[in-house]
Amino acid sequence: MTRAEAVQIVRAATPLETLIVACNGMLGRELHSAGDRPPHFYMIGSMGLASSIGLGLALSRPARAVVVLDGDGNVLMNMGTLASIGVAAPSNFHHIVLDNGMYASTGGQRTISDRVRLEQIALAAGYRAVRRVSERADLESAIPSVLAQAGPSMLLVEVAPGNVKGIGRVSLDPPAIARRFREAALR
Repeated sequence: MTRAEAVQIVRAATPLETLIVACNGMLGRELHSAGDRPPHFYMIGSMGLASSIGLGLALSRPARAVVVLDGDGNVLMNMGTLASIGVAAPSNFHHIVLDNGMYASTGGQRTISDRVRLEQIALAAGYRAVRRVSERADLESAIPSVLAQAGPSMLLVEVAPGNVKGIGRVSLDPPAIARRFREAALR
């Protein structure tokens, strides 16, 4: 399963009102290409900080489900946030990490996720539930149960390396993304 396929599966299985924070790079572009929605927040830069933004969002909007779509390189870049999430323990926070073992947006340099089990670090940091999947059918069946359980949770999805050739950039400028997302989050 490619990362783009996994993004499509997550998007299709996520209720329309779910607030989704997508990390920077190709993953955000893939979510935008899969189908843009007002409650999608696309990071343009700020590598590693999607989970920090998601944590603040989950704490300030406790009645809304918050999904952070992250990459393994992003989690490794800001691993300290896992502990903050574990301590704050927002029950509406769900962290979906697409692990391709590389920094795909910056040239394909290898990460260390093949030796560091990110979901086990999240569990040790205080996440209530973690799970790892690698098959499409397992991802499709895991998402509803992950979203139904109390967070914070992490679903780590092993995906194949690579990027979608010629994928477009997010068509909204950063102020428009923030304005639209704020309006969606306040509903």
